[in-house]
Amino acid sequence: MPGWLGELSALVAANPGWLSAALFATALVESLAVAGLLVPGVAILFALTALAGQTGMALGEALFWVFFGAIVGDTLSFALGRLLTGRLNNVWPMSRYPAIVARGEAFFYRHGAFSIVAGRFIGPIRPIIPLVAGALWMPWHRFVVFNISSAIAWAPVYVLPGFLVGSALTSELRPPPHVYAVSLVSVGVLLLVYLVLFRAHLGLTGRGRVYQYLEQVMQNYRASHRFWHLYSKQRPTNQGEFPLASLMLGLGSASLFVLWGQLAVFTDVLRPFDQAVLEWFTAWRQPLLDIPAVAITSLSDPAILLIATALACLALTFRGFYAGALHCLAAGVLTTVLVWALKNGFAAARPEIVFAPPQSGSFPSGHTAGITVLVTLAAGFIAAEADARKRWQIYTLASLPLLPVALSRLYLGVHWFSDIVGGLLLGLAVTGLVRASYSRYDRIALYPDSTTAAAFTAWLVFCGGYLYLRWPQALADYAPAIS
Repeated sequence: MPGWLGELSALVAANPGWLSAALFATALVESLAVAGLLVPGVAILFALTALAGQTGMALGEALFWVFFGAIVGDTLSFALGRLLTGRLNNVWPMSRYPAIVARGEAFFYRHGAFSIVAGRFIGPIRPIIPLVAGALWMPWHRFVVFNISSAIAWAPVYVLPGFLVGSALTSELRPPPHVYAVSLVSVGVLLLVYLVLFRAHLGLTGRGRVYQYLEQVMQNYRASHRFWHLYSKQRPTNQGEFPLASLMLGLGSASLFVLWGQLAVFTDVLRPFDQAVLEWFTAWRQPLLDIPAVAITSLSDPAILLIATALACLALTFRGFYAGALHCLAAGVLTTVLVWALKNGFAAARPEIVFAPPQSGSFPSGHTAGITVLVTLAAGFIAAEADARKRWQIYTLASLPLLPVALSRLYLGVHWFSDIVGGLLLGLAVTGLVRASYSRYDRIALYPDSTTAAAFTAWLVFCGGYLYLRWPQALADYAPAIS
């Protein structure tokens, strides 16, 4: 830690009353035009949030001050951009960084209003995008919607790591045996799965060898040619692109789900591994980690996912994408019905290590299946507008919420490992088949706009209210049955 940062941390630690103001000011400067490039805001925020965790500041309070500071900083940058319209590169200090301003303008022209959200997570242009948006006369109301939406997502990303580290320093956290070996092997397996999936995806797109070979074969027969043409995209720019990757994802995941379900429910092949995973995660249980685990798992509750589906359908309908809305609705209904039927049909027993375990069957994990459908279907709509060879970046980013949800279910001890894999495969099967079906209605490019941002903001507000109302009961339900 640099000397000045250590001195700052010591000063704030000696004056706890300053911590809220320090969090607000750091987030403001980190988001302020140009100043965010000069001040190491990320390092300062980490140190301050670690102090917040150590001194017992409520997590919600730390999140609020960082969120509020980011909103104010971006708003000031936007207002400054309005004042400097037409002379942005001629005024100090922007005149010293013409290349960064140019990058910000190019990013804004390329991504439009969505750049307010994406740019907040890209270090070099983060404090420039609001300035550019103001200089290019982005409407105020659109900026406010996208600004608030991005800050809601940004604040936890920058607060939680330091806050958890600070809290851990005051706790008695004892990791289970072989934690490093297990973690390294798990990460390696996960990366291998990603590599296989992305390589397969490239081969199944329009430029891939497998795609081109199957296209030639399908054209040799009248029935197969009609099927290929029926489900191909109808856009003028890329008419005839068959959703081979989506179809193979759906069929492949469905086949693997059937096989995995047989092994998980009707045999004891996976039981020893399920038990070992449960014991490994049980060794981690302690109050510090319970809070984020309960929060994450609560944010994938059925109510949260159903509201997200409803808002997505409303937003698509409002914009005139009726086929997209119907397919989103179909995905939500299909997932709900399948999870309910499979849980009741298999009636697999859950682990019984929490105070009030869910009463439904264990296999498959409904939380995992639901969040998988939600994020992968959204990723499919977004990635459809990108170059085929760059879609893996969108899929990777969209898949990030899946891991914490899966880990939270395992950590809390309400699912076996086989349940998580089953839910993931079921969700991928639904997404693949729904995306393949939608392809024949895909005629117009679908980009995020202010309606999308408004729906997303409404969903985030609902998530906050739901978590606030549900929190005491959730903590009680997921408390360990035996301390």
